Amino acid sequence: MFIFASVNKGRLMLVNKFLKIVLLLLGVSYIILQGFVLEIEGDAVSAVAFILLTWLYMGWTKHKSKLFILFLVSFTAAQVLGFLAWFRSIPVEGQTDYLYYIVNILSIISYVLLITKMFIHLDFKTVFSELTVPIIILVILDVFCVTLISGTTENAFNYSEYALEFTYNAVVMILLSFALINYMYRNNYKSMLFLLGSIFIVFSEIIQLAYYYILSDDANLGYIYSFFLVVAFIFYYLQSQHIVSEPTPAYTDDPIEGQALN
Repeated sequence: MFIFASVNKGRLMLVNKFLKIVLLLLGVSYIILQGFVLEIEGDAVSAVAFILLTWLYMGWTKHKSKLFILFLVSFTAAQVLGFLAWFRSIPVEGQTDYLYYIVNILSIISYVLLITKMFIHLDFKTVFSELTVPIIILVILDVFCVTLISGTTENAFNYSEYALEFTYNAVVMILLSFALINYMYRNNYKSMLFLLGSIFIVFSEIIQLAYYYILSDDANLGYIYSFFLVVAFIFYYLQSQHIVSEPTPAYTDDPIEGQALN
């Protein structure tokens, strides 16, 4: 019985390593395909990669988070639908593209789930007492950045599409702000990985927006935004392997202060 269990565990570990190698290869393939503007093939690879990533997390993560699972499922659904959108009939002018709304709303929901995951673990009394000034600055920067970024594509959308894109950009910036606040509050390895992932997500989304609506003839942006997306999810996966812990006290090299704290 013990030997059987050991063999079974060994096979599971082998599958785990195999999945990680496949995901890395798919990530590299996705970057190359997007760089060569092979968007249908790139979206197909992306959909497969996110399905495998969701399977990897659900099957081999010791301490699973329901909210992170829902985030992966929502984001994966958006990627799959984004790929299937290539095979639908293109809506005529004036006709509502419902799939466009569904894909973007699913992405928004996925980011909201990440924000919620951080939100429920924050001690807001401590956060507001210790980080009042940074929070005010972040709010101002968020309003400025969302208005500026959304304004660059205002002429490319109708009113409802622009409202959706504005909401999308706002949620992405709020995600980054919460990730930064979470890191300043917790000051640990997991929160640092989450912050890095969120930074790369924001850069990926901004560059992707520029690629599709502003500088569509610059193929180099395809490499950049896809690379940032892959790196972002590497950091998100790495942080998901660590449990949420209590905040780490700020480092001090003052022995007297250290003794007083003890």
